Amino acid sequence: MRCIKLIVISLLFASFAAAQDAESSKSNPGEMPKTVPGFDVNAIDKTAHPCQDFYQYSCGNWLKNNPVPADKASYGRFTELFERNRAVLHEILEKDSANDSNRNAVQQKIGDYYASCMDVPAIDAKGLAPVQPEFDRINAMKSKADLAAELAHLHNMGVDALFNLVSQQDAKNSEMMIAAVFQGGQGLPERDFYFNTDPKSQNQRNEYVAHIRKMFELMGDKPDDAQLEASTVMTIETALARSSFKRQDVRDPSKTYHMNTVAELEKTNPDFDWKHYLADRELGNIKSLNIAVPPFINGMEDELKNVSLADWKNYLRWQLVHSQAMELPSAFDKENFHFFGSVLRGTKEQEPRWKRCVSATDGDLGEALGQEYVKIAFPPDAKARTMKLIDALETSLHDDIETLPWMSADTKKQALIKLQAIARKIGYPDKWRDYSTLKIVRGDALGNSLRSNEFEDHRQLAKVGHPVDRAEWEMTPPTVNAYYDPQMNNINFPAGILQPPFFDKDADDAVNFGGIGAVIGHEMTHGFDNEGSQFDPQGNLRDWWTPTDKKEFEKRTQCVDDEYSKFVVKDPENPKNDVHVNGRMTLGENTADNGGLRIALMALEDTLKGKQPENIDGYTPEQRLFLAWGQIWCTNYRPDAARLQTLSNEHALGPYRVNGVVENMPEFEKAFSCKASDAMVSESACRVW
Repeated sequence: MRCIKLIVISLLFASFAAAQDAESSKSNPGEMPKTVPGFDVNAIDKTAHPCQDFYQYSCGNWLKNNPVPADKASYGRFTELFERNRAVLHEILEKDSANDSNRNAVQQKIGDYYASCMDVPAIDAKGLAPVQPEFDRINAMKSKADLAAELAHLHNMGVDALFNLVSQQDAKNSEMMIAAVFQGGQGLPERDFYFNTDPKSQNQRNEYVAHIRKMFELMGDKPDDAQLEASTVMTIETALARSSFKRQDVRDPSKTYHMNTVAELEKTNPDFDWKHYLADRELGNIKSLNIAVPPFINGMEDELKNVSLADWKNYLRWQLVHSQAMELPSAFDKENFHFFGSVLRGTKEQEPRWKRCVSATDGDLGEALGQEYVKIAFPPDAKARTMKLIDALETSLHDDIETLPWMSADTKKQALIKLQAIARKIGYPDKWRDYSTLKIVRGDALGNSLRSNEFEDHRQLAKVGHPVDRAEWEMTPPTVNAYYDPQMNNINFPAGILQPPFFDKDADDAVNFGGIGAVIGHEMTHGFDNEGSQFDPQGNLRDWWTPTDKKEFEKRTQCVDDEYSKFVVKDPENPKNDVHVNGRMTLGENTADNGGLRIALMALEDTLKGKQPENIDGYTPEQRLFLAWGQIWCTNYRPDAARLQTLSNEHALGPYRVNGVVENMPEFEKAFSCKASDAMVSESACRVW
């Protein structure tokens, strides 16, 4: 179960696109599969001009030689690494899934979870019997007063119905954990998908209703009943979406912090039994909590009044099967892929079951599986070189802040204090998570999934009212991603991303600074972006900027917003489906990309100390840095996948992450001898850091 963090951690990569697929290279047992270099001269398209389209120059041959596989929505360098990591995990799980009495407790849990997930014949043979008790509970509700108890039960099992209750750091007391109520209960990727008026969006909504209808039919409902039930679910979800924040508002911590007493919540929202609900979530003793999105709770109150009990029962049945489609009989799994894979992302085929079961095991037992992964993938010398890179990048960011012409001395002083306080989590946790109380039963795929959700839900809510554990990790060790946490004020780099093409402990500095160095710089500058800048060094929501500096900062970020908003994502199959990049929604990531690569270049120059090494592969160190940056974003997208990410994710597509940055850097212009009239040279270049 993925924990919802209300102060949204600033991820490096679009999470829904990261888990893609590729053909895995074979490896010897106990070794990482064959890798590709961080800088691949064969990926370069030398028929393109670097100063006209640097993304095409960096990636052109790679893009030509790596079309999107039939079972993928997109395919990129992240995908290559994701699949190499997944191949290692697959080997571990195949070995540990053997029903061997010599397995230790960790091997037994991960092996039996994986084996159960893979046993599709057993899942199909059981039919709906494993989930029938949950249907019976829902149908047994006598009145809407019973909704609180049933929602608590479903939420304990990780079913995202109506809203979410989570634990989070107190934004104004970062040493303590509190409870928070957050918007939820919607199946489409982003609230605007319920309201966009273009023909593509309208068709997707129609397809979504058809998908829900089909799922009700698979539950055994008659077609006419299923159609009515699907329409009702869509009506409920649309109403919930109408009251929800847009993604850019969710990322604004000042908009998602509203402490209320439980008594106040009960008074303003009397149609839901909050006291009963909280007691069933083992939080009956709390006196206050954060209502992250007050308009959503008010809209939910209206729905509780207006929607009948029968319609709520159907909505809850839908949410249950929607959340567990992969663990239900094959027809549910296939129908779930049809909509969320084919309709939304344009994927032609579903990926093999073993790959999805490996990912599911990593999702539910990630720190158990991760123990085995790091033994193979992340030796001590790799961690040591990563630390050395971070040291150099911190020095460069320190120098950059000190010399910023637009920031006053008072704000610089506070920024440098915050920089010095940034903590590091590299590779894997110092202390592994204890799964001993989680019961994994061989042959019970659905039960294992629900019990894993319940285990994680209990672990999360048990934090409420207690001090923050700053050593805890939000990602599993094999994850190909990274993040900055503004409340923890730390950067987090799992072992999974500290691999080629991002990082190679044996590569030259230019390649490592252009790859993982720019990524590390990206995450560090998140501490000072439009979200992170609202938190002080201890992670408290506190304004430490002077009004003049804040105005200057916003002026420069507006430049970034305007620049990226001009980019158009074209659909080669239908120009009517072209969409603009949302410069406001992607602002934090775009600002971090620009700052990260600039900081990485500064660190490289400082490392070179004025010396100019011999060219490698015909390129200078500076050119190799820029090429390494360009090549980590090489990605082919299906048109539907490109559109989906552009409309729903805070990360722009690869071409804009590459070209949008180099357009703003005179250092790039110099490195490739560009002319002022070239496309990669901007007349109004943006610079924040």
